[in-house]
Amino acid sequence: MGDPPPGELIVLADDEGNSVTVGVLGRNPRWTAGLEAEIVVRTPFVSGRIDLALSVSRLESWGTALDRLDAGEDIAWMEMSRGPSLFIQLDGERGCPEVVVEDESGSMVTVRVPLVPPDDWIAAHRQRLRQVMRHWIPMLSES
Repeated sequence: MGDPPPGELIVLADDEGNSVTVGVLGRNPRWTAGLEAEIVVRTPFVSGRIDLALSVSRLESWGTALDRLDAGEDIAWMEMSRGPSLFIQLDGERGCPEVVVEDESGSMVTVRVPLVPPDDWIAAHRQRLRQVMRHWIPMLSES
């Protein structure tokens, strides 16, 4: 029996109970070149989730976003595409990093989550990305 498929692409969380995650649920049954995923926001005040389709190009652009974050730049991931967008501001409005999830094209809701990720969070996310791509990309290529 092999290892279970990697389920989490993004896990940004702090000790205050704030988190934003992007979980990979599996192959998208309606789109053979994509993955079914979800963005989940949890805070002591508000929680929610939204469906997300991930393509190889979106996964690659997440890798580019991690490089920009590592260089000290804020990022916008999936901006200007159909579906939700995710923004990370390293120095947010409350003096700490903030993750902004925006669903402009659907619910028209924006959620801003201040959180302080651990020191090694970018390296950990590069590892998550490698695991997701190693497991899922060959399956998407078979389609």
